[in-house]
Amino acid sequence: MLKQLYIKNFTLIDELDIALYPGFSVITGETGAGKSIILGAIGLLLGQRADSKTIKQGADKCIIEAHFDLSRYHLQDLFEENEIEYDATDTIVRRELTAAGKSRAFINDTPVALSMLKDLGERLVDVHSQHQNLLLNKQDFQLSVVDIIAKDQQELADYEQTYSQLQAANSQLQQLKDDIEQNRQNQDFLQFQYEELAAAKLVEDEQEELEQQSETMSHAEDIKTALYEADHALYNENYGGVSQVKAALHALSGISKVLPKTDELVERLNSCHIELKDIADEVSSLLEDTEFDPAELDRINERLDRLYELQKKYHAETVAELIEQRDQLKLKLSNIENSDEALAELEAQCQQLTAKSRQQADRLTKLRQKAAKEIEQQLNKRLVPLGMPHVRFQVSITAGELGRNGQDNVSFLFSANTSTPLQPVAQVASGGEIARVMLSLKAMISGAVKLPTIIFDEIDTGVSGKIAEKMAEMMQEMGDLDRQVISITHLPQIAALGSHHYKVSKEETSQGTTSRMQELTQEERINEIAQMLSGSDITQAAIQNAKELLKL
Repeated sequence: MLKQLYIKNFTLIDELDIALYPGFSVITGETGAGKSIILGAIGLLLGQRADSKTIKQGADKCIIEAHFDLSRYHLQDLFEENEIEYDATDTIVRRELTAAGKSRAFINDTPVALSMLKDLGERLVDVHSQHQNLLLNKQDFQLSVVDIIAKDQQELADYEQTYSQLQAANSQLQQLKDDIEQNRQNQDFLQFQYEELAAAKLVEDEQEELEQQSETMSHAEDIKTALYEADHALYNENYGGVSQVKAALHALSGISKVLPKTDELVERLNSCHIELKDIADEVSSLLEDTEFDPAELDRINERLDRLYELQKKYHAETVAELIEQRDQLKLKLSNIENSDEALAELEAQCQQLTAKSRQQADRLTKLRQKAAKEIEQQLNKRLVPLGMPHVRFQVSITAGELGRNGQDNVSFLFSANTSTPLQPVAQVASGGEIARVMLSLKAMISGAVKLPTIIFDEIDTGVSGKIAEKMAEMMQEMGDLDRQVISITHLPQIAALGSHHYKVSKEETSQGTTSRMQELTQEERINEIAQMLSGSDITQAAIQNAKELLKL
């Protein structure tokens, strides 16, 4: 329930701070006084797009803030999911808009995205304007009304889950069919590519090893010459490094007893001799093993040329990438061979999901057909007192293809008299008749679900007299059912039945035109309704009539 509304620097409003109450309240005021401004401000709180032009001229920022009592609407989970502090009895929703075009939204002082504000707003306030009457022309709205009365939310959720699975399976099936068709068209080419790569007998690290061998063999003569020179330098009998170190070792060993200081040198030379002899042996071994085989080099280079050719052909950087392409080709060919089996399996899955969807859709249809009869009874009952004694209202449910909401096409059919055949309500009902139908639907829906705050914006267009009085009684009844109902009206019959009466007025000040809203006292209310009855010149008869309407 909306408890308090605060508006500052919004269009013609300097500052407004007003309390609102449960039950049925009315807002009146002359055309152009600013009633639409109040609705515009509430719209911003419900997540509508903001325009910096709505800021009062000369102000830097406008603020719109509302206090709500949510204690009866079970919204704690929504707050917890979005990490917003929850206060059931005083939830504060605020929207700020700067002249620079920046917009900020807060829920209980926590900054939130506009989408969050809109999500919460849809659960807090239902604004019914003449524009919303156009919903009667939309099948989705008509179906949603039936679903609300059918109380089929769980069945609908179960169906939507199955239908979503069916759509995914159908998508996979079509993709598989497309892949199979394309692959079969390319099967010969894929087979050729696979056989070419398979025949290459690719080994992942082969290229690096072959490149190293090719590099080595290409310099075989230089290598052999260097090894021969090193071997000769180490093993030459006269001046080879090994023999020279050995001779030095022998000489020093002979004097170590008479010159002890040479003991350390002997040990070091002995280590050098061992290490040098080991190096010399390895050089000799490499010299013996190094052979230049032109035929082997040709073989290696031919293999490398083949690998480079395949990499270029298949746009690969490495042999590993060629191996990956080969394996993918093998998998594609395998899928082609096994495609009939995979296709049959997926088709069976689609058939099962289709059958399950139809069963769940049939269950929805039965619930909706039962609800349709209840809607027809309630609407015919509600519309007769609203000046349509011969009204006929029918909910037509016809079978269609499976869709997001089931298989039902819903249409509200209407006739205001017995001589006119039933036709879609939006096509044959007048503006006043549509307003009465929508009011009756809202009254019916409010008995099925907890609509927190309902605001009717001039729903009385096209009606007057007793019919207006009956519409007011219907709104009053909705307010008595623990709802907060607010009606913006030009009709005294409706204004008189409100538990609280607010007036929006416009006045000229030294700073310009200002719009204000105030709750009327009993005396002010008598004068306001009398003015609505007689115009600017309030007569004593109008005052008396106003008192009668107010039952004073």
